[in-house]
Amino acid sequence: MSVQRRRNALTTALAAAVAGVLLLLPQAGPQPSAIAADPPLTRAGETLFVYRVAGAAGEAERLFAAGFDVLEQRQGADLFVLGDRAASGRLSGAGFPATVDKVLPAPPWNPPARRDNSVRLPGDLDETYYGGYHTVNAQYAHLDQVAADHPDLAEVVTYGQSWRKSKGQPNGYDLKAICLTKKNAGDCARSTGAPKPRFFLMGQIHAREITTGDVAWRWIDYLAGNYGKDDAVTKLMDTTELWVVPIANPDGVDVVQQGGDNPVPQRKNVDSANGNCGVPNTGVDLNRNAGSHWGASGISHQPCSAVYLGPSPDSEVENVALERLFTSLYPDRRGSGDGTAAPADTKGLFITLHSYASAVIFPWNFSHTTHTGNDAALRSLGGQLGGILGYPAGQAGEVLYDAAGGTDDWVYDQLGVASYTIEVGDNQGRGCDGFLPRYSCQGDYFWPKMRPALLLAAQRAAAPYQGG
Repeated sequence: MSVQRRRNALTTALAAAVAGVLLLLPQAGPQPSAIAADPPLTRAGETLFVYRVAGAAGEAERLFAAGFDVLEQRQGADLFVLGDRAASGRLSGAGFPATVDKVLPAPPWNPPARRDNSVRLPGDLDETYYGGYHTVNAQYAHLDQVAADHPDLAEVVTYGQSWRKSKGQPNGYDLKAICLTKKNAGDCARSTGAPKPRFFLMGQIHAREITTGDVAWRWIDYLAGNYGKDDAVTKLMDTTELWVVPIANPDGVDVVQQGGDNPVPQRKNVDSANGNCGVPNTGVDLNRNAGSHWGASGISHQPCSAVYLGPSPDSEVENVALERLFTSLYPDRRGSGDGTAAPADTKGLFITLHSYASAVIFPWNFSHTTHTGNDAALRSLGGQLGGILGYPAGQAGEVLYDAAGGTDDWVYDQLGVASYTIEVGDNQGRGCDGFLPRYSCQGDYFWPKMRPALLLAAQRAAAPYQGG
């Protein structure tokens, strides 16, 4: 049995053992079967609130356990919670007096049309919502168009199916990626023996974090449109494979885009097998479901929670498909043990985009008191990326809060690949913070910040642990 398979088996066994122990322990508060789902947060004309919970950074686990929607934002020791008008009373009753930090009044309701998503239509490329954000149909049409326009530079890959599609439900989607490089023999193949190092960018695993999908769209255009025109891009495309998954959670994004000018704040996928909690509370948090230190921190066992980890590690088809894609692209270079380092010559770099904490985060995310064997190198490059972006860099619990079961921890844990989360946010008071910044923020603010950081990260994919 390979090291990879032994580690996977051990992870699954440990997770099962932990789950069994948890069932025997006294539980704080009502159990999932007894939880009354919060009412759907978004309806036409409804107002949402961002509540500031003073000094709650050390109480994040209790907030998660109580079922609150804790946002990817932290200021000093203060955390932030998204909720309806009644959430203020629920916070106070749970021992978290909160103040209103922001009011998010609902703009007019204007949902895009739904249809069979198995075939691209001529207008798909221009299908947008909320002022210009691209729908799933548009994102996928964009991948196809880039590949058609640049057959020597791009190739689209279908790597799985969303939960809806896997269940034969309407409005389900294929899972799509694009590989960009100056194509030579062997390039863009799903083989761990690739001749070029690989940089991987992923957006919208949390569906409501709509900035991340737009950054992915612009990164694709930047690469394909500047080959042969920009020296840095040309050299990068000649020497590196650049993989992009613009939307890792298309079912969730479909829920978001159905809000039209009033996007629905769906975070999770839409898997209702563990309970139908209404919109936007049904589903599993894909960034708590990956089978690396699953269930250790930053999670809830309540199916209606925003951070519901799912019934078991890697229970969700979207994550299984992603992980199969990763293992088909990157060889396993790391042994078992939290402190075991990947070799210094390990190639490849992975970034998952989130919003909106304005931070660069690297493993381990499950515990900020446990460090990887590559901690110094990860901190060095993370600090460089943070310097470009103007963001702090650190493990999740150092700059936000501990959270287990994330994609970046899994990629590093299972494969040894240098992995980062970039929390794309406005820490300069430009009026572009939150999950739903106005669309003009993307071109005017976020993309100019992100472009040089992504370029540096991609350039470092050949030797991320060796400085530079």
